[in-house]
Amino acid sequence: MKALILVDIQNDFCPGGHLEVPEGDQVVPVANALMDRFDLVVATQDWHPANHGSFAANHPWRKPGQVIDLNGLPQVLWPIHCVQDSFGAEFVQSLHTDKIGQVFVKGTDPEIDSYSGFYDNGHRKATGMGDFLKEKGVDSVYVMGLATDYCVKFTALDAAALGFKTHLIEDGCRGVNLNAGDVDQAIADMRSGGVVVTNSTEL
Repeated sequence: MKALILVDIQNDFCPGGHLEVPEGDQVVPVANALMDRFDLVVATQDWHPANHGSFAANHPWRKPGQVIDLNGLPQVLWPIHCVQDSFGAEFVQSLHTDKIGQVFVKGTDPEIDSYSGFYDNGHRKATGMGDFLKEKGVDSVYVMGLATDYCVKFTALDAAALGFKTHLIEDGCRGVNLNAGDVDQAIADMRSGGVVVTNSTEL
């Protein structure tokens, strides 16, 4: 059984959002077109408390893009984004959310960030998505969404490590590219981690 994993297709990551991913809204039509082709569709949602440690605003004299140590892990500092119950944290209005079978929130602990839809960045706690997919009989997952070089990458790598046959739908993703080449490097890292890179037109 195969599942489609939609990663963080939220207002704050799209044009006009607080952590805008260039062309982020362009993944929505791809997601909507693909949902009916899958037995199961799940989604992840960044769901941060306002005091989250990944927000530059919560660290005096720090600004977005800087890297700090957050509880023993390197942490890129971001603008405030996807705060719980805010408009920015909501799924993009044009996304066909009625076809999403289950939503997994992440980044809820202010002490640690969570790029992956499966675990926090220290693999200290699981979101429950891995167990859910296995209980449903899923053996193959297709990952797409925002952003290629962060949450998509780590979700795909964790899926592969958990034993799922994992595919990246490359044209269904957009990246932050904080540094030039980050997206290309992320795709190379996913390939190295056993992820098959594909395109929506091939599905």
